[in-house]
Amino acid sequence: MTMETGGPLDDGGIAVVPDPLALFQEWMKQAEASEPSDANAMALATADADGVPNVRMVLLKGADATGFVFYSNAQSIKGGELAANPRAALNFHWKSLRKAVRVQGLIAQVSDAEADAYFATRPKDSQIGAWASPQSRVMEGRFVFEKALAEYALKFALTKVPRPPHWTGWRLSPSRIEFWRDRPFRLHDRLVYARDTAADPWRTERLFP
Repeated sequence: MTMETGGPLDDGGIAVVPDPLALFQEWMKQAEASEPSDANAMALATADADGVPNVRMVLLKGADATGFVFYSNAQSIKGGELAANPRAALNFHWKSLRKAVRVQGLIAQVSDAEADAYFATRPKDSQIGAWASPQSRVMEGRFVFEKALAEYALKFALTKVPRPPHWTGWRLSPSRIEFWRDRPFRLHDRLVYARDTAADPWRTERLFP
């Protein structure tokens, strides 16, 4: 059965396929071809130990059968919330496609080897910024940040920049993925994949718009 809308569909909506990650990757390819910038941008929703929610935009850096991966400063607000409450939700919205994907699941930190490998691919200025910025903390003035940038730029001028110990990545292992497609008169398509654990098969269900 085709994954793409417009082909043979089971009920006129988004086609059901065995693996929702394959459908997600197909939609991501479409977004990369049509979105004007940052097709991999996603809203990351977290909550602290008391359940107080928080949300911000981050960039997806990997998606496969093991989950959705992103990177940041573990000492940031998001890092603290992920440590205190290792559950999160993601939302992708591609306006050019009139499609969206929502994901919920458990969070786990990536391995040091994975974090090292991705950090090595970043531009050197971004690597230096990861050392210079105590993310989410109060900044006394822009000059403080610029001074730190200059100091780390000098320190690593002639060497590779190692990954800071506080900079890492997280993987969201999905337990629920909802695919949404805009339809006329707000009669949208909503297809949900859900499972209880990563070892369980996916179940699918349609939702009213």
